[in-house]
Amino acid sequence: MKLLLLFCLLACCAGVKAQNVSLKGIVRSGGQPLAYASVAITGTKYGTTTNSEGFYQIRNIPAGQYTIVFSSMGYFQVTQKVDLAGAAVTLNAELKEGQSKLNEVVVTGVSRATELRSNPVPIVVLSKKEIDQHVSNNIIDAIVKGIPGVTAVTTGPNISKPFIRGLGYNRVLTLYDGIRQEGQQWGDEHGIEVDQYGIARAEVIKGPASLTYGSDALAGVVNLIPYIPNGEDGQLNGDIVTDYHTNNGLIGSSLGLSYKKNDWKYAFRATGKMAHNYSNKIDGPVYNTSFREYILSGMTRVDKKWGYSQTVATAYENKQEIPDGSRDSLTRRFTVQVLDDGDDIKNRPVATQDQLNSYSITPLHQHIQHYRVYNKTEIKVGQGLINTALGWQQSVRREYNHPTQPSQAGLYVTLHTLNYDLRYSAPSLAGIETAFGVNGIYQTNRSKDATDFPIPDYNLFDIGAFFFAQKSIGKTDISGGLRYDTRNIRWHDFYIGPNPANGFEQKVGAGSAGSRLQFPNFDHNYHGVSGSLGLTYNINEQMMLKANIARGYRAPNITEIGSNGLDPGAHIVYLGNRSFVPEFSLQQDVGFIAYLKNFDVMLELFNNNIENYIYQSRLDDENGNPVIIVPGNTTYQYQQSKARLYGAEFTFNLHPQGAKWLELNNSLAYVVGLNKNKALLEQSNGAAKYLPFIPPLHARSELKIKLKGTYGMFSKIYLRAEVDAYANQNKFYALNDTETPTPGYTLINAGIGSTLRKKSGKTICELFLQADNLFDVAYQSNLNRLKYFEYYQSSPNGRLGIYNMGRNLSFKVIVPF
Repeated sequence: MKLLLLFCLLACCAGVKAQNVSLKGIVRSGGQPLAYASVAITGTKYGTTTNSEGFYQIRNIPAGQYTIVFSSMGYFQVTQKVDLAGAAVTLNAELKEGQSKLNEVVVTGVSRATELRSNPVPIVVLSKKEIDQHVSNNIIDAIVKGIPGVTAVTTGPNISKPFIRGLGYNRVLTLYDGIRQEGQQWGDEHGIEVDQYGIARAEVIKGPASLTYGSDALAGVVNLIPYIPNGEDGQLNGDIVTDYHTNNGLIGSSLGLSYKKNDWKYAFRATGKMAHNYSNKIDGPVYNTSFREYILSGMTRVDKKWGYSQTVATAYENKQEIPDGSRDSLTRRFTVQVLDDGDDIKNRPVATQDQLNSYSITPLHQHIQHYRVYNKTEIKVGQGLINTALGWQQSVRREYNHPTQPSQAGLYVTLHTLNYDLRYSAPSLAGIETAFGVNGIYQTNRSKDATDFPIPDYNLFDIGAFFFAQKSIGKTDISGGLRYDTRNIRWHDFYIGPNPANGFEQKVGAGSAGSRLQFPNFDHNYHGVSGSLGLTYNINEQMMLKANIARGYRAPNITEIGSNGLDPGAHIVYLGNRSFVPEFSLQQDVGFIAYLKNFDVMLELFNNNIENYIYQSRLDDENGNPVIIVPGNTTYQYQQSKARLYGAEFTFNLHPQGAKWLELNNSLAYVVGLNKNKALLEQSNGAAKYLPFIPPLHARSELKIKLKGTYGMFSKIYLRAEVDAYANQNKFYALNDTETPTPGYTLINAGIGSTLRKKSGKTICELFLQADNLFDVAYQSNLNRLKYFEYYQSSPNGRLGIYNMGRNLSFKVIVPF
């Protein structure tokens, strides 16, 4: 009897084991294997992506009937039903190319993943394919090239801060995988500490997103989403990226590895970049614009029936030079600061040819380190979801500005941030989906062994709670919600005094000899209510109307209320105002979107009124001369007033079905920023009419030709030519020459790309060749801070400030394995 029972038990176990099925196949498009396409089994945790040969395999699936979804960016989705029985089932799929992104799922700014079509807030998705084809110095530049309405304030080729519809700095919230990026982002020369080669996609919200994220999302959100492994089970996958730019000699290399085994996924990436000074035909090589960057990142993730848990760690290090713009007054050649005491700007030595062409980092530079560890977990509770996120970040920023003491930092600050987020997405009730949650940050900033102290040591605690709901009624999707935020910022009395060891100043105690109070103590709470209400009307499957009204909230940042000193990297003395109150915006958006057979049309209009808008203005004395607190550096004082921004973005993409090899993509973006401070307008005779940092009318047109078929080893060949035109910017903040007019310019760019395959169809590599500013046009963007790095009132060649990069050829190779 015991033997019989044992036999029956083994037979049952064998039967259970036999019920697990393997699903495999090849995904193609136009007869060619389609790499990195997604394969998902609806309603389960099972899914994968195809490898470079279009092959996929999913193991250990319980037997049964399932719906399989095949999808890839730029292709129409295919759904197939299959009965999984037996040991292995083969299921192939053919995807047709399509331009529509309306059915694409987004995760930014919503309670749970939802289709782009149902979100009334203007949101744009940029795929890895699009990022790769726009070869750039950093990830923000790639986004600027691909999304109308997004611009960047730059300080050299490797520092780009995103602006959305004329608003930036702490009004644009940058996320890394949904976690707030915190890295002293208040400064002009403070870039985004993210590995551009490790980003799988970017989602950009254009407009207030305070409902989900709280303060600092008043202008919008840029969410940079890293790659999540989803390849073949039990096989090591990865890619090697190499990148070279001729203008500044940029050399970039990145190795990515990924591995998936059953429910577990692992990923690792190591990246290095280095560049010497960039050049243009007006300035020649621009001294002190070299940089070096090293990044490590790792991820582990487990997917179970109950949900998933994902832990990520990143380490970022950057040494970045910042020019000061000093030159010989006659030859306009750049000069080198070699002294602290006794420095005479007009008698500095001229930079040598070796210094201009070297990859070495000079003693005057920034050293930025950023470390991050976070966990995101999703737990299924019946038909509801609980999402948690907990993260820790440390940003260490040192700016060296003392040539006679190169190891002595001028600015040395360490920022610690704890991110937390808890939200619950409830089951649908009467067709209404709801979610509520709480999130925020706790932050401490401390100055170390420094000589300049632009901001105090401070503590910040931020918390906000929100409620969100959405419902579909016939052809109309309605969504909206409310949020309440509170933020506390405080610091103690902050004294500085002489440092006998180096002759500069240092942080000291209140009773120290020669001490003076730099920052009197401060303790204040800021509060804000934000919300949104919007709807999407689906005219049909291809066309829709969208409308949204949103109230945004932003608490003043640390420099706006607390600054009182020199930021060495920006060459600016900032003066804040402790009485500032929060900003509140009321923005209206309307849009029309149509993805039709032969073309796409998108028109978005917006109007944004902001209460208590905070901006920088150059400080002049009563005689109209610039106030100089630190020689060789400009003084800016923060102001606050009412403001209005309005504008539009228009996109027209032609992709005729009768000529599938042809694409003509066109976009237009326009924004006007008005200062509504009536007293200041009257006092300044209209010089303060417009807001600073407003981009001019921008038009882009791209012709793209895609060659079908295979030519020897080459397939998926494309050629592209682009016209990138900026109009004159004569609507600028002219008070005290804070800004000056900027002439318009037109850049011609071109590119070619291809995939190399073996005879077996296996991908060898992807190649990208790009030429930016093909005709070497000399231009200055009005958002280029180097435009104002100038020591003289006039120059022999009539050109003031530093110009943008000249002609640049770039080569990128991606080798998957």
